[in-house]
Amino acid sequence: MTGSLAGALAPPATAISTLPAVGVQHVAWLLLAFPAAGAVILLLGGKRTNSWGHLLGVAMSLAAFGYGVAAFVAMLGYPAAERSRELQVYTWVPEIGRFSVNIGMRLDPLSICFVLLITGVGSLIHIYAVGYMAHDPERRRFFGYLNLFIAAMLLLVLADNYVALYAGWEGVGLASYLLIGFWQYKPTAAAAAKKAFIANRVGDAGLSLAIMLMFATFGSVSFSGVFGEVGTAKHGVVTALGLLLLLGACGKSAQLPLQSWLLDAMEGPTPVSALIHAATMVTAGVYLIVRSSPIFDLSANARLAVTIVGAATLLFGAIIGCAKDDIKKALAGSTMSQIGYMMLAAGLGPVGYALAIAHLLAHGFFKAGLFLGAGAVKHGMNDEVDMRRFGGLATVMKITFVTFTFGYLAIIGVPPFSGFFTKDPIIEAAYAKGGTSGALLGTAALLGAFITAFYMTRVMLMTFGGKRRWEPENHPHEAPAVMTSPMIILAIGSLCAGGFLMLSNRLIGFLAPIVGTPPLARGFLTPLSIITLAGVLVSAGGAWAIYGRREVPVTAPRGSLLTVAARKDLYGDAINESVLMRPGQWLTRLSVYFDNRGVDGLVNTVAATMGGTSGRMRKVETGFVRSYALSMFVGAVLLVGALLLVRL
Repeated sequence: MTGSLAGALAPPATAISTLPAVGVQHVAWLLLAFPAAGAVILLLGGKRTNSWGHLLGVAMSLAAFGYGVAAFVAMLGYPAAERSRELQVYTWVPEIGRFSVNIGMRLDPLSICFVLLITGVGSLIHIYAVGYMAHDPERRRFFGYLNLFIAAMLLLVLADNYVALYAGWEGVGLASYLLIGFWQYKPTAAAAAKKAFIANRVGDAGLSLAIMLMFATFGSVSFSGVFGEVGTAKHGVVTALGLLLLLGACGKSAQLPLQSWLLDAMEGPTPVSALIHAATMVTAGVYLIVRSSPIFDLSANARLAVTIVGAATLLFGAIIGCAKDDIKKALAGSTMSQIGYMMLAAGLGPVGYALAIAHLLAHGFFKAGLFLGAGAVKHGMNDEVDMRRFGGLATVMKITFVTFTFGYLAIIGVPPFSGFFTKDPIIEAAYAKGGTSGALLGTAALLGAFITAFYMTRVMLMTFGGKRRWEPENHPHEAPAVMTSPMIILAIGSLCAGGFLMLSNRLIGFLAPIVGTPPLARGFLTPLSIITLAGVLVSAGGAWAIYGRREVPVTAPRGSLLTVAARKDLYGDAINESVLMRPGQWLTRLSVYFDNRGVDGLVNTVAATMGGTSGRMRKVETGFVRSYALSMFVGAVLLVGALLLVRL
């Protein structure tokens, strides 16, 4: 690295005052209205919309994208310091004591980047899904769920306060649950949807507690209110806020220790995997960290926790990807790993925020393209996903092979593809942190790049190279044009997006007023990037030596202990079961026992005592006058005796 990156940990830019929305931005609520209207019509219209529902779903997503482009162009017409605009829509919660929530939209360089990603890539995936879901009788409902997701995700990134953000946060969680379990007749899909929903509830608890702490401390949940007062809070409160926000981010972005749901989520249709679990929803955690940068800037401990989670997850996901034979699960492990890079960058502070967003945007292109390519392979292979039963597909699925290759070269970071321009700066920034932590974080990121090259080369060779290993009843064929066209566009993005974003500091300059990232003085090829590229080529060569020169067995060998562990997701489910589920079951059983024998036992004992006493007292009430007279006489004698004893 050259220039000032090593000393780029400069103070963040001062918060800029937001201005009222004007022009096309004045009705920016249409961004949400288009997909929300599509979801309402498709989900409430019933079977009457079956014949044209998919077309409406695509149209609503494209309309949102068109409006997003218009808002972006309008934003470029203002000076950098005046590009943050606010639009107040309505009062959601009227003033109750000190608490009130206005639904407003914050249009600034950070949110508009996500708007373009969500609606642009989302529209391509909608178009792809027209062909992929062509024979599904519930295609209309599927597109309704997709539109619901787009609307919720836009609310999440456009909200101007944490409560509205949380509403969008829960909305995308609901849409994810519905889409993962779309084929609910499959027990595995239903179980995966429930697992994702429950795992995300753990992270959501962290975000909700953070919002409560914000209101208790600052008396506000708006971004401007919280960020304006966070400097006055105690250090412990700021650190607690950062850690709680990180917990929320770990849930949505499938980071350790809440990562296990993402691999099972591949049970959903492939367009869902591309849209939600590769390009958009799983990046929501990164957005939350970067949006909350004024909080993290004031807590070195919270930033350190973010970097540790990111570094650990990028290695965790990469190792898992090396052992998966299911093509979608191998890519899911890759998603965990790449988001780990984004989290690592975000934890580096001002120098890393824009780097995280740059890799996020480039990742949206190449990872969505890879997943759509995997879906095309599955479509052409009669729903087969086991790579050991592929082989030789490059000759029969040429468009898919070429587009998938573009995504492969982008993710492993070969110039001039996107990953080279966005991932390598993160590795350099990690080393530039300095000290032991910088060395460890940089080495983890560098090792992750080498492992990525190995498992992605493995995916390429097992799927498209070698001999044909598919079953005789399978007749692989190229996907229709409605599916390959989005794949071609995403492949072009895989080639061009990284260089466009990073060369001349375009994205860094655009985001600087929001996150304060200083410009990077970085050449095209630095010593570290050359080392990284050399290691990537060596790793790819190692994968070729194992999977390219040798015949791939149809049945996977047992493998080493590490391979067995990676196939079992490095025992992530077993750990969660031991740490969370089993203690919860024991606590539940103990609570039930205490309730039955303790609470109910005490109540039942009191009731039995009173019942037994009343039963015995009832025998005294005989109804005979002589018995009552005798009782009165005995009582009088006892009373007189007691008085005489007192006088003596």
